[in-house]
Amino acid sequence: MTITLHSLAEGPRSAPVLVLLNSIGASTAMWDPQVAVLAERFRVVRIDSRGHGRSPAAPPGQPGQPCTIDELARDVLAVLDRIELDLGVTRVHLAGLSLGGMTAMWIAAHHPQRIARLALLCTSAHLPPAKARFDRAATVRRDGLGPIADAVVQRWVTPGLAARDPGLVAALMAMLRGTDAESYAQCCEAIATMDLRPDLARIAAPTLVIAGSDDPAIPPEHAQTIADGIAGARVEVLGNAAHLATVERSGEVARLLLEHFCPPDGAGPGAGGATLSAGYATRRAVLGDEHVDRAIANTTELTALFQDFITRYAWGDVWSRPGLTRRDRSIVTLAALTSLGADHEIAMHVRAAIRNGLTPAEIGEVLLHTALYSGLPRSNRAFAIAQQTLAELDASVPITSDRQ
Repeated sequence: MTITLHSLAEGPRSAPVLVLLNSIGASTAMWDPQVAVLAERFRVVRIDSRGHGRSPAAPPGQPGQPCTIDELARDVLAVLDRIELDLGVTRVHLAGLSLGGMTAMWIAAHHPQRIARLALLCTSAHLPPAKARFDRAATVRRDGLGPIADAVVQRWVTPGLAARDPGLVAALMAMLRGTDAESYAQCCEAIATMDLRPDLARIAAPTLVIAGSDDPAIPPEHAQTIADGIAGARVEVLGNAAHLATVERSGEVARLLLEHFCPPDGAGPGAGGATLSAGYATRRAVLGDEHVDRAIANTTELTALFQDFITRYAWGDVWSRPGLTRRDRSIVTLAALTSLGADHEIAMHVRAAIRNGLTPAEIGEVLLHTALYSGLPRSNRAFAIAQQTLAELDASVPITSDRQ
């Protein structure tokens, strides 16, 4: 079920909206060091996860039905709906740390039209072993947060900072202990059941990934995995920082977020990359390394400028824009190629459509629908090409048509 989360808005109502999501066990007070600076440029909306901060606790979960990351994401999406009603803003910037970053990734992958730019801090797309998370959920449900509090807070800041500032440690401890035990347990289950790695290629928003060099909870290699999966994503590793980088490296985090969410003119929300690096990243994600490597190897002096052009503008700009998912772009592309009779391109984009999440049956529906508006002969030919291509891919679900 969806929980009505507490949110706190600061900054000018007319400014772009920046939504901040918290870590498991922490309230959005973890963003306090950045808010004053960010609120000068943005309408900053902080959202407490279920049972965290001032958000209501979640009711007990059903036995055998662990909470999932998409449930937590739908809690946040309900707040985005409220923002849209209040401000008329349909797309926001989104930043999340740890569990907040996981939730942000799910939203960016499944509702890309709602996210302009994305920042992911000290987070992971997959955090095994699941048993450890389920065991922690069981402990918290049985005994409350007390038994785990010391170990959790020790991971939030480096030993040096903890020794220098016992008052900070006490405040973090109070924040953790103020979290509802059932809600914390449900968030543990969401992390245990989460694997966002297959979704990363669907994220089209320009993305910044920040890690702490000394983060024992989620080491920096998790950040690189995320960046490798999201076309054009950039990684920044902060030295001398543990899990709550917003607390330990507050100024540096604020600077990185401002730079990312206030891009130079021409690179604002909705802008594509129009760079070779972004183009090659997206092109490889959609078409596969083998295809791109073959195209590069076959480049000649005559075709070099054209290869640069399509990589930079077709893939680095249009295909990298956040306004449509790659899945949606594959649907449009297959329909357009069929309509044009561009037989030499169809097989390549059938393969791309499979990589972008379409099923063979859905590809068949696209070609059938296109037949109504582009004519039977061209769709008939497209079906033949698609059938042969899917057979080569050993697709498990056949597509059908009323081929003549």
